[in-house]
Amino acid sequence: MSGGLTLDDLSVPLRALRLLAADFGHLSAPAVAVSTVYPDRLELSFHDDLAGFEAWREALGIAPEAVVYREQSDGTTRVLTASADRANTVVDLVGYGSITAPAGAMA
Repeated sequence: MSGGLTLDDLSVPLRALRLLAADFGHLSAPAVAVSTVYPDRLELSFHDDLAGFEAWREALGIAPEAVVYREQSDGTTRVLTASADRANTVVDLVGYGSITAPAGAMA
């Protein structure tokens, strides 16, 4: 092996995922990402499911004012992001939702 990470190096976020699944298994299932680039992070993303994002935000005890809002794709997609520390891991929540009328459009 040439100095790369092993699966053991990702055990902390994977353990956090296991705990979250046990504690919050009744919530919407997110897309899950664990990366060797950020081995101390776990990403839970919700595509076209901002209600799922909100349920997880509440469950993780993230204050509403800690959520960052931005837009992408020329104002057609809203993106919500927030983070929490759980089980020695940074859990990043990301929610994507469609915007029916781009920002600044006249009704």
